[in-house]
Parts: sequence; C-alpha cells; structure tokens
Amino acid sequence: MSQKIPIRKFSFRILLFSAVVAALTVIFQWLCPEYASPALPFIVLFFLVITLFSLYIVLRDSGGKEGKRFVSNYMLSRVVKLLSCLLFLVLYMVLNKEDAWRFAIAFLIIYFMYAIIEVVVLKKENEEIGKQEDQK
Repeated sequence: MSQKIPIRKFSFRILLFSAVVAALTVIFQWLCPEYASPALPFIVLFFLVITLFSLYIVLRDSGGKEGKRFVSNYMLSRVVKLLSCLLFLVLYMVLNKEDAWRFAIAFLIIYFMYAIIEVVVLKKENEEIGKQEDQK
C-alpha cells in the first residue's frame, strides 16, 4: 500500500454516519422514551470521538513501513477502542444503575454499527487505492 487512505474523506463519512445515527437516536427517544436511555446522544458522541481517534492511529504516517505499520496501527486502535468502550460502559453502569440495562443495550448496538461502518469504509478505501495503483 504505497498510498494512504485519505483521513479527510474517512472523517467526513464517519461524521455523516454519526449525524444519521444521532438523528435515529433522537427519533427513538421521541417514539419510545420508556426504552431509550437518556444517554443516547452521549453514546453517539463518544463513538464519534473514539472512532476519529482510532482512525488517526490507523491512518497516520506509516514512515515507509506501510504493510507492517498499518496492521500494527490497526491492532493498536482496536485495543484502545475496546478498552475505552469497556471503561465508558462500566463507569456509566456503576454510576447510573437505574438506566444500566437500557444504556448497555444501546451502547452495544451503536458499538456494532460503528464497527461495521469502520470496516466497510476502510475496506472500500483500500480497494479504491488498489485499483488506482493497478492503473499506474
């Protein structure tokens, strides 16, 4: 991989995805307030921040060792993201026991949504870069 995946393009897609998820959470809170955690907007904000941070770790300059460095950076970002998520989840559940189950369910759903979109977008960008390199 001699070209890098563009951070701005990926960031824009994550921001757009986050706006859609935030809108869906607002609609869910409005339609089903008894099932919606009041912390839904904070969950989306948390995942936006942590996803952009892990994106930075993965896509930052690789210093000429692109293949090895990309895999290493990706694994580091996964560990940081997982530990951050666990810490956020446990802290909220300990501090807000009455909302713990609604929060945990919403958190897991949004976690998997972000994980899927991150993998799909990275894969798509990587394929586009591969096609560009094949054309050269």
